[in-house]
Amino acid sequence: MDKELLKIENLTIGFPTKSGIHTVVDHVNLEVGKGEIVGIVGESGSGKSMTSLAVMGLLSEEAQVSEGSIQLNGQELLGMSREERRKIQGKNMSMIFQEPMTSLNPVMKIGTQVGESLKLHTDLDKEAIRGRVIEALASVGLRNPELLVDQYPHEISGGMRQRVMIAMAIINHPDLIIADEPTTALDVTVQAQILNLLKKIHRDTGSSILFISHDLNVIKEVCQKVVVMYKGVIVERGDAKEVLKHPKHEYTRKLVASMPDQVRKSQNTKKLLEVQDLNVYYKENKKLFSSKDKRKHIIHGMSFDLYEGEILGVVGESGCGKSTLAKTIVGLNREYDGKLEMDHLKPQMVFQDPFSSLNPARKIGWILEEPLKLKGIKDKKQRKELVNQMLTEIGLDPSFANRYARELSGGQRQRISIGLSLMRGEKLIIADEPVSALDVTVQSQILRLLLKLHDEKNLTYMFISHDLNVVHHMCHRVIVMYLGRIVEMADVDELYDHPCHPYTRMLFDSILTDEEKETTDSITVNEILPETVDGDGGCPFYGRCRYAGENCLSEVPTLTDIGTPGHPHLVRCERIAYGEKYTAAD
Repeated sequence: MDKELLKIENLTIGFPTKSGIHTVVDHVNLEVGKGEIVGIVGESGSGKSMTSLAVMGLLSEEAQVSEGSIQLNGQELLGMSREERRKIQGKNMSMIFQEPMTSLNPVMKIGTQVGESLKLHTDLDKEAIRGRVIEALASVGLRNPELLVDQYPHEISGGMRQRVMIAMAIINHPDLIIADEPTTALDVTVQAQILNLLKKIHRDTGSSILFISHDLNVIKEVCQKVVVMYKGVIVERGDAKEVLKHPKHEYTRKLVASMPDQVRKSQNTKKLLEVQDLNVYYKENKKLFSSKDKRKHIIHGMSFDLYEGEILGVVGESGCGKSTLAKTIVGLNREYDGKLEMDHLKPQMVFQDPFSSLNPARKIGWILEEPLKLKGIKDKKQRKELVNQMLTEIGLDPSFANRYARELSGGQRQRISIGLSLMRGEKLIIADEPVSALDVTVQSQILRLLLKLHDEKNLTYMFISHDLNVVHHMCHRVIVMYLGRIVEMADVDELYDHPCHPYTRMLFDSILTDEEKETTDSITVNEILPETVDGDGGCPFYGRCRYAGENCLSEVPTLTDIGTPGHPHLVRCERIAYGEKYTAAD
């Protein structure tokens, strides 16, 4: 191993409770060498983030470090005063957090926040700091950094905010970067760009990275070594690819296996939802003294059917229109034209973040009873019996009816959200990123629950996700969307074995490992994406497509069926011939 940069010995952290100290990190030993990328993997509550916060000196006041040592370049960090810590934080080590929107100050300009570390640790004047900030923003692939420095965090996208966080972390060229779930909240192509960026920073600067994640594919892609944590204890460690390919500990095996079996194809031909030539709009704010309503065209001429018992996947990057489609189907957006017909159904929705969609002031029982009241069930005893029955069906004890949402874990809240969508007895469920905010084992539990309910109640799902692996295992058919249009649609195995549209290929390349990319005719995800063409003048993917010709700039391609009888495969591209074998990551 290279010379040690970070050395953690017997680290033990606990929190006081009525019954004594509750230990959350138990005698952890961990080393990170100079120039190494070491991953820590484990589910929520495993102690991985608590370990990283201890290194950074960001533990809460209630946390008690009862034993152990943390050394950076041979210097003991535990027991340092706050002033001594400030001299190291941001200079010798820095941290990239999971959710940049909550980590960035919403009322401070981006330039001020990125330059704060330089102001604390250098003697540079205001102009020199601004220059360094612009350089740092440019180095992480952000366009127009000289304009970006004067913007606020809410004015840029999630992927751009994460790049700003990375710029903040690297601006002082620290020896150690701690990345705590840096890509969890991002869609698949932005995730790939951020991972490529972190690997580039590692190559260019030689910084060591302690990379914390619950996503095993990300750990395998980025890290050289991995440490597996469970209930505050390290249960396995070693070479990342070896540990994840041949796990020895039972918990590591459980993590690797945390994916439901692929669902069987639905054979039902009863049409529950028919969408034909659907155009969806958003109203834009009127200009002063203008009487005209302006509408922004979001979804363009979309047509598809959804059959009883089917699980239809919808994938695409942020901004492609998939959530707009979901809101239109459930009736939250009325600005549309075209055909949108349902078989006397009132589709229900499962949201990405159940905490923000559950009433924090009401108990779970009250929340679950509301749909029953709307359904006309006036008998209070009957409503409570139905609530208890639903809680049991979603894998929770009936006593959860007396709890508030804040008292539940993320997985438990999502179970409640799923139960809430089923209380009226509706058969069509729109699941909008239902597991993206959950760690890998809880993800697996929720996916298994969705499949169990699907089989028991003959449910039909529209399953929206940016996780291609989850879609592969969950869905019968898949729609790929780009800038409000369907660019490809086929049975799941057909699409994953023969992705034909260049954008679909690019999505799959986002989840390929470096080894797989070497043996595959891959379309690289650009670190800085070129401007896209949004409108009716040509193919919307023109600006990012290496196959584009002159016709693509002037004409929007039609959806062409290149499949076989009974197995349609629709592609909105005239230049990709069917038959090129293309293997995506499993």
